[in-house]
Amino acid sequence: MTKEKPQGLETLSIHAGGGPDPATGARTIPVHQSTAFVFEDAEHGADLFALRKSGFVYSRLTNPTVHALEEKMAALEGGVATSCTSSGHAAQLLVMSALLSPGDHVLSSCKLYGGSLTQFAQIFPDCFGWDSTPFNPDKADEARAALKPNTKAIFVESLSNPEGVVADLDGLAALAEEAGIPLIVDNTMATPALCKPLEHGAHVVTYSTTKFMSGHGNAMGGAVVDGGNFDWAKYADKFPRLAKENPTYHGLVFTEAFGPAALAMHNHAVGLRDLGMNQQPMNAYLTFVGMETLQLRMDKHCENALAVAAYLEGHDKVESVSYAGLKSSPHHTNAQKYMKGQGGAVFTFNVKGGHDEAATVVSSARLFSHVANIGDTRSLIIHPSSTTHSQLDEDGKKAAGAAPNTIRVSIGIETLDDIIGDLEQALRTA
Repeated sequence: MTKEKPQGLETLSIHAGGGPDPATGARTIPVHQSTAFVFEDAEHGADLFALRKSGFVYSRLTNPTVHALEEKMAALEGGVATSCTSSGHAAQLLVMSALLSPGDHVLSSCKLYGGSLTQFAQIFPDCFGWDSTPFNPDKADEARAALKPNTKAIFVESLSNPEGVVADLDGLAALAEEAGIPLIVDNTMATPALCKPLEHGAHVVTYSTTKFMSGHGNAMGGAVVDGGNFDWAKYADKFPRLAKENPTYHGLVFTEAFGPAALAMHNHAVGLRDLGMNQQPMNAYLTFVGMETLQLRMDKHCENALAVAAYLEGHDKVESVSYAGLKSSPHHTNAQKYMKGQGGAVFTFNVKGGHDEAATVVSSARLFSHVANIGDTRSLIIHPSSTTHSQLDEDGKKAAGAAPNTIRVSIGIETLDDIIGDLEQALRTA
């Protein structure tokens, strides 16, 4: 019997997670704007609540529209199941709440979105007792040196925001395997169009689906994709919520009941149930539809971004450009290895004139929208030091790639000449 060839990303982006509606024949998925779902009888309701049967109960836990997005996300990443959340930050909280207990430790990249840096350095330890140590994501040896006996996970962005550093996924996966802990990769900036972390040994993939997955700046959301490739039962003492009896389900053990999808089931049955960071059906619908053009958009984003980065690299007012797609970048080798040679659509450049000139360039842009988002079809611009990374001290800003003269751009899919023309006039204004 001939083995069927796996479907390509473009095909999965369109077809995974949803077919024609069985009741009406509608070709696109409906928005199930319902809080709750009717049980067949008392026994059916009891079985759903006890996790003896799968089905829809309450939209904080499960919703048909959100479930369709979860299936599409899992298919694109190659995972066993997905749990969608209200935002990317919620996704990080959801997965950490399943793995960590007060006093536990995480290795977290120093090259993260500013809000994530604060989440790991301030909110997680202050509110939950989860400690963390930052490390450079392209230096696995640095992470190894920071390991502690109570380290329970490694967290990185595959392609960092804002600097565009490409993580050494193979090296970090080997370290995670050796330490008996999961490697969790935020793939927001790269998307599966450029990188599939599970193929490089990662165990969990997180997202802010608000960005490139949705792609149009109109839907908030996050996701946790369970790779199904970590043996939680082998390390039951480290991960008791997954591999030991759960008192709220009368002693059910998630690894025994759900096998490779233990983390995903826990995220729904416990995390979403008790923390309540569920994604809304309308947002899931918009993201589901937006993902149909993911590969097309990412191809154009990257094509434009490489040309813009090359233009900026030769500009007399630009001090430096941090874009892994450029051959001159120190991260280009990792981009070739993990990102199909691409640098993504988001990167930074430093102007020669310092903070004031950077702020003037941002304020002078006309085509670029000055917003705190990335991954839109539109080109976006911001001054990270005074906005997205403003809560960090000066050393923290420098480590994150957000110096006073740094500008972050998210290159859209407009006509290339128009994008470059707008940056040219903004730089000349400054």
